[in-house]
Amino acid sequence: MIILEGINRIFQVGDQQVHALDDIHLTIQPGEYLSLMGPSGSGKSTLLNILGLLDKPTSGRYVLEDREVTSLSDDEQARVRGERIGFVFQFFHLVPRMSAFENVELPLVLAGVPPAQRRERVGKILEQLDLTDRAHHRPDQLSGGQCQRIAIARATIMHPSLLLADEPTGNLDSKSGADVVQVLEQLNAGGITLVVVTHDAEVGKRARRRLRMVDGRIVEDEAG
Repeated sequence: MIILEGINRIFQVGDQQVHALDDIHLTIQPGEYLSLMGPSGSGKSTLLNILGLLDKPTSGRYVLEDREVTSLSDDEQARVRGERIGFVFQFFHLVPRMSAFENVELPLVLAGVPPAQRRERVGKILEQLDLTDRAHHRPDQLSGGQCQRIAIARATIMHPSLLLADEPTGNLDSKSGADVVQVLEQLNAGGITLVVVTHDAEVGKRARRRLRMVDGRIVEDEAG
């Protein structure tokens, strides 16, 4: 379970304070599928960064899986982030010189997983995503949709409980975008908690719970 209580994020811009997040209260149950929508500057990505422990709130409390994580050290937050949270971004962020297999394998290498286990786990997830025949291709040899599926494989290879997707279809054509959404929804059906930031209304309305943000506040919280 995720609990946010009184989360504020204030940035100093010159002599002005900007409230990117303004007193956010939010509870997310395990296995939920949420979309975060709203105009540019509404705080969507800032909230996603807080959830992903990529940024720290100015004030407030964040509980992830019954653990208060806002007060953890940077090293402890990095450990939680690496083990429990996966990230998918608009521009993939794959390592250009690495093959698809090596990109997916990277989190396992950093975690010290033995080579035989790495090969087995990467081979299995590439097969699940219909990418076995692209295992030894570099990102510049793959389509946008294939790159995003590789990014999803890398994001989930450590079996995180929470998957955060920031505009995951924003750099794709409609067919590739639909394929990526299907992959994300299959992962959610398998039990992973999924939070998607999107400007695409069609993508956003697919979520079972839809949040809308304006000026750093959640102004709508709709289920259905």
